[in-house]
Amino acid sequence: MRLERYALIGDCETAALVGDRGSIDWLCWPDFSSPACFAALLGTKNNGRWIITPKHDLKRVTRKYRDHTLILETTFETASGVVRLTDFMPVRERHSDVVRIVRCLHGFVAMQMELCIRFDYGRTIPWTGPWKGNEWTAAAGTGSIYLRTRQRLRTEDSIAYADFVLHAGEQRSFTLTYVSAPEPPPRRVNTQIALRQTERYWTEWCRQSHYRGPWKDIVERSLITVKALTYRPTGGIVAAPTTSLPERIGGNRNWDYRYCWLRDASMMLESLLLVGYHAEAKAWEQWLLQSVGSDVRQMQIMYGMHGERHLPECELPWLRGYHESGPVRIGNAASEQLQLDVYGEVADAIATMARAKLRLDPRLRSLHEQITGYVASIADKPASGMWEQRGIHRQFTYSKVMAWIALDHGVKAAETGVINGPVAEWKRTRDRLRREILKHGFNRRLGSFVQSYHSARLDAATLLIPIFGFLRPEDEHVRGTVRAVGKHLMRDGLIYRYQSQRGKEGEAAFLPCSFWYAQNLALAGRRVEAEKYFEKLLRLTSDVGLLSEEYSPRENQFLGNFPQALTHIALISAARALT
Repeated sequence: MRLERYALIGDCETAALVGDRGSIDWLCWPDFSSPACFAALLGTKNNGRWIITPKHDLKRVTRKYRDHTLILETTFETASGVVRLTDFMPVRERHSDVVRIVRCLHGFVAMQMELCIRFDYGRTIPWTGPWKGNEWTAAAGTGSIYLRTRQRLRTEDSIAYADFVLHAGEQRSFTLTYVSAPEPPPRRVNTQIALRQTERYWTEWCRQSHYRGPWKDIVERSLITVKALTYRPTGGIVAAPTTSLPERIGGNRNWDYRYCWLRDASMMLESLLLVGYHAEAKAWEQWLLQSVGSDVRQMQIMYGMHGERHLPECELPWLRGYHESGPVRIGNAASEQLQLDVYGEVADAIATMARAKLRLDPRLRSLHEQITGYVASIADKPASGMWEQRGIHRQFTYSKVMAWIALDHGVKAAETGVINGPVAEWKRTRDRLRREILKHGFNRRLGSFVQSYHSARLDAATLLIPIFGFLRPEDEHVRGTVRAVGKHLMRDGLIYRYQSQRGKEGEAAFLPCSFWYAQNLALAGRRVEAEKYFEKLLRLTSDVGLLSEEYSPRENQFLGNFPQALTHIALISAARALT
């Protein structure tokens, strides 16, 4: 199934992908980085799924989220009648639940339910069977899952089945609950109360938004998506709820995105703060301090949701991959890369929180001082780039720009007495770095900033230069870069990250870059052009308003991990620039 046919439900601790035929094909339990118990997305239905759908041919399927919520409603129309499937995950108290309510709206419809649980990313077949009455359980390894329903069930080959007919006004409810293996069976969920509470949680959260500009609905949907990818117990923000969705069908650039990138979170922080979400910023501040610790020299580009540092990478050979695009990987070795840009992004996040007048943790002052001093000492080093190409260390232009951003914020904080340090030395390093970037990172023949010093290769990361404030949007260097990126990195109306090496087939278009391009047009005062391009990008969203990491114009489909927080963050930023 294509990615755009999936929708997201979640409880701010984990998330599931629900297909438009009523099948949950991906769910990691009990949290984002746990092993999946439904892994059909990366394998077959035998690797775990939960489907509730009409038995006979469908005439039409429509779906939407309830207004201002993460409650998904899928309507199935058949020859005999119409049913609506409501899927959601209540924001948990003790245990995590998936609730599915199917109700007949018109006529009558024969329905089928199939629940195949496979722990450990689709590999382990659990002990299964009836537990009490029509309730059913599956247990293996460290967890147990309980299905509660009034519908009669049968079990075959460790899979639960149900067949039933609904007439107008009738409904069936199914609740799936995860508990750790030593725990007793969980409490029964009142599905109607859970539905009301879930709706109240999301609508009250959405009311906090100050955004009142155009495209309010799609901006709100992006905000909800980012909130759903925020791990509520710690404040960490995962890049996506999935792993190993390929950047190209048949390719092997398949990475695990169920971790917290400092870059993505820093960009998200600004978007949330500027539309009124301060609690999320404070939670992320505490997650940052807990994860990084007291020595900034050990700072990584990403961490686990709980602040885990060790994210070893391995492959899962029993899963064949999305559309046969293996290997399937868990863990992420890029966590060990040195990337200069993250120091600038974290420093910018600290400055953004200060501008928003948040009461900052005193430890953040120490962290800011350390970032400034450490960047001053390593600013000349080659490092890995933003795009995490493995085994490549260069003087990446965007990395140097963000090192300058870190130094600039540090100098300004020291000059106002917020932090302490050798401000004169920091200023000299900052100013020297700026001259170096303008001299070596800008290709005068192309009239554009380039990927690395003395290179002729363009890179869409340079679109962030005016967004972070290294140069003003009207600067000739910026105008030339936007012009060159639009000319050489745009294909089929979308922006690609960088120019592919000759003879190598490249990846799909990287959607955040396209939104950065729209934002650059808006910042430069080209409003009509920016708005037209932004509207074009919005037409790529799925029917429920979600976006992936990448998009293939050739196949007209999403690629990369889905839904992608960075893409939705870039959409919010572009919309704000246009208002």
